Amino acid sequence: MISISLCMIVRNEEESLGRCLASVREAVDEIIIVDTGSTDRTKEIAASFDAIIYDFKWIDDFGAARNYAFERATQSYILWLDADDVVEEDDLLKLKELKAQEDFPYDSVSMNYNLSFDQEGKPLYSLRRNRLVRRACNFRWIGPVHEYLAVYGNIHHSDVAIAHRKERLYTDRNLQIYLKRHESGEVFSPRDQYYFANELRDHARYQEAIDWYEKFLISGHGWVEDEIAACMKQADCYGRLEEKNKQITSLLRTLSYDTPRAEFCCQLGSVFIEQKRFPQAIYWFTIATLLEKPKDLMSATDNATWTWLPHLQLTVCYDRIGDREKAIQHHKIARHYNPSHPSVLYNEKFFKGLDLV
Repeated sequence: MISISLCMIVRNEEESLGRCLASVREAVDEIIIVDTGSTDRTKEIAASFDAIIYDFKWIDDFGAARNYAFERATQSYILWLDADDVVEEDDLLKLKELKAQEDFPYDSVSMNYNLSFDQEGKPLYSLRRNRLVRRACNFRWIGPVHEYLAVYGNIHHSDVAIAHRKERLYTDRNLQIYLKRHESGEVFSPRDQYYFANELRDHARYQEAIDWYEKFLISGHGWVEDEIAACMKQADCYGRLEEKNKQITSLLRTLSYDTPRAEFCCQLGSVFIEQKRFPQAIYWFTIATLLEKPKDLMSATDNATWTWLPHLQLTVCYDRIGDREKAIQHHKIARHYNPSHPSVLYNEKFFKGLDLV
């Protein structure tokens, strides 16, 4: 059986740290907490779980703090989490079973990261991250913000999931770090260009975000999944600025990188719904229903677009053009996937009122 060091960086996490540590402590052999300047009960809570606590002076560099935490680990493998992450009961069992394997040749183990959930607790938005790594490989975190763990070797894609249960409001902390770096004259890497654009978009600075997405895409040196996402996020910015033709052009640009993804099809279909161009919308939502979700995709995935959402939208489109039979057909499929969604419930009531379901 392997041994595991849990390594975390924290600051003022008294509301969530205990929940996180309680959810995973049965699977780890050591808890390393690197505190970057807490003024609340964070350290006290960490100590109650017998964590080994270190102080790290905050220098606007998440990668440096995470590397410091990794350097403190003593067990054969390192697991990393954030304070607002939770290992649910079923996934704790999977993690313990994974740990108990006699043959464990992996340099890194990726796990699903579920970022949001529907009203029934099913993941809506998820991605994969390398979560458990062999300490002897000395993998390093790269980047001061939106940092990533650079791994290589034998990578195992597990069925363990980590749930992100964020309770704090989002702040402009990351945006301010990027702005300081930009104002100091730093030349951003393509990856930083992409994440800077994301921060600008998240703070409604849409034209600036569009420009930085364009710089990233023109560089031609980004990860293909980020390039696809950049096209779609740039399109979203154009949409918010009511520049619909540019929005469509940005969406179609994703096709220069890969075959259609369900997220792309649904976003393009939604643009056509807004323009009341229902035949075009039907075409793209139908394509979404025919696609097979790629396995072990490391990029972010909107699970709704691969399941119930295109059927919900097709219900609307077919109803608008007067084809009630097909509208009901897709309503029933959407209901099968997500029976308690408010829009599905509304449609159910609507069709029942017409004695059609």
